[in-house]
Order: sequence, then structure tokens, then C-alpha cells
Amino acid sequence: MNQQATKKDELDLPLRYKETRREKTGVFFKKKVGWLFVIVSVIAITIFNFYPMVQAFLLSFQSGMGSNLEYVGLANWQRLFGDPTFIAALTNTSIYLLIQVPLMIVLALFFSVLLNDPDLKFKGFFRIAIFLPCVTSLVAYSVIFKYLFGVDGIINVFLLNFGFISETINFLADPFWAKVVIILAITWRWTGYNMIFYLAALQNVDKSIYEAAKIDGANSIQQFFQITVPMLKPIILFTSITSTIGTLQIFDEIVNITNGGPGNATISISQYIYNLSFEYTPDFGYASTVSYVIVILVVILSIIQFRVAGEKK
Repeated sequence: MNQQATKKDELDLPLRYKETRREKTGVFFKKKVGWLFVIVSVIAITIFNFYPMVQAFLLSFQSGMGSNLEYVGLANWQRLFGDPTFIAALTNTSIYLLIQVPLMIVLALFFSVLLNDPDLKFKGFFRIAIFLPCVTSLVAYSVIFKYLFGVDGIINVFLLNFGFISETINFLADPFWAKVVIILAITWRWTGYNMIFYLAALQNVDKSIYEAAKIDGANSIQQFFQITVPMLKPIILFTSITSTIGTLQIFDEIVNITNGGPGNATISISQYIYNLSFEYTPDFGYASTVSYVIVILVVILSIIQFRVAGEKK
């Protein structure tokens, strides 16, 4: 019996060797394919992200475009402080940032808490209605907003019919109201996007925490500020940073609704970069300098937000 078993093992050796070799080959092949994907991704990121960033930084020390570029040192950076259009763009973008980002975060948190209520009816409808602007075409969305606040738009008709105003308001021709329209457009579009993050986080919170708080006598407001907000702290930090970056880069809504007017009253930094590159006499060097202002602002504001949130890492 032992001799037969030995012979059988000897016959099975080539088969076992082939299976082991096949397994090792498969593992080796998987590792190689994995590294191939990593290398391709690194090359793509380098070409389409890092190279343009480095090239834009080098362009910020030059003036002109194409073969007419000339080295001007820090002249572009000095030009920023005396450029009234840039000051207007920076001021407008700061206003959008200071008003729209907190407003959007508060509204997103408010809607997520409402939609997380198990007793709320028609959840699916409300969720879709709030999130729909995020997936709507930017051009179509902006055009709808433009007509809503036009002289003959629905807003003016509503205000006239209900006696809130005695004559139509040209919202888009007034510097103050034009800014208000832009802030409303951005807020309405991106509130639903942030709401999804808050809603997903709320649905993962252990319900027993709220039950224990109720037993201890905590009311709904105390539960919100003592449990909900601290539990959502990482999501609030994430949405505040992404919203800040998005607001600093705002372009489509402004171009399609007001085109920066009236008189640069709504122009943003991103639109000014576009104008410097394609609308005015092209100056890629100065446009690159203005674009790096956004980079600097993003870094500074992100650090501040991390510090405020108490995140050191």
C-alpha cells in the first residue's frame, strides 16, 4: 500500500508543480498589471496636472503669449495691486465666499436633518427636487435663472401681482441685486450636492445615541448641537473646503447670467482669468499670475478651516 501511495504521489508531482507554478505566475501577473495601472495614472497626473501647474508658475514671470513671451520678473505680481479689475474680481469672489459657503452648508445640513426624519412623507420626491439642480446642465440652469430674474421674469411678475413692488426691478442691471442673484444661483445649485454627504453620514449614526440622550432629558435642539453636529464634524470640514474651492473657481453661472456685469459688479477671479486669456488682448503671463492667486487663497483658507476644526493632520 505504501509503495502504491508513493508511486501515486510521484505521478501527481508534475500536476502539483504545474498548479503551483500557475498560481505564482497569476500572482506575478496581477502585481505587474497593478503596477502598470499605477504608472499610467502617475504619468497622466504628471502630464495633465503637475506640468500645467509648473508651466503656469513659470508663465507668471513672463508677459505676452506664444513666441512673444518676455521675462518680466515680479512685474505681474506688482501689477495685481494696481489693477482695478482684479480688485473688483477679488472683492466679488470674497463676497460670494463669505455669504454663499456658510449659507449653503447650513441649508444642506437643514435639509439632510429633515430628510433623515423617519416620519417624513414623500422623501424620494424631496430628495430628487433638492438634488436635481446639481445634475442639470450648467448652461440650461443659468439661462433659467436669468429668465427668472429678468425684467419680465416670474420673480417680477410675482412681486407685482402681490403688491410687494410698484414697478419692475431690473435685477441683473443693479450691482447689488446682480450679486444677490449670483449667490442664490450658486447656493441653489450646490446645496443638494452637500446635502447628500450629510444625509449619508446621518444615516450611519447609531440611533441608540439619540435614545440615550432622550432618556437623559435632552431635547431636539440639544441633540442637534451636542450629538449631530459633532458627529458630522469631518463631513462639515470636507464640504466647507470643497465648497470654498468651488466658489473660488466660479465661472459658468456668472458668464451665463450676468457676464460679469453690470460694470464688473459680479465678475469673478476665474472669469477675469478667462478674459485675460481670450477676451482681452491675450496676456497668458498675467493670467497665470491671477490664477495662482486662487491657489494661494485655497491653501490659506484650507489651513484656516483645518485649524478651526481642530484637525492637525
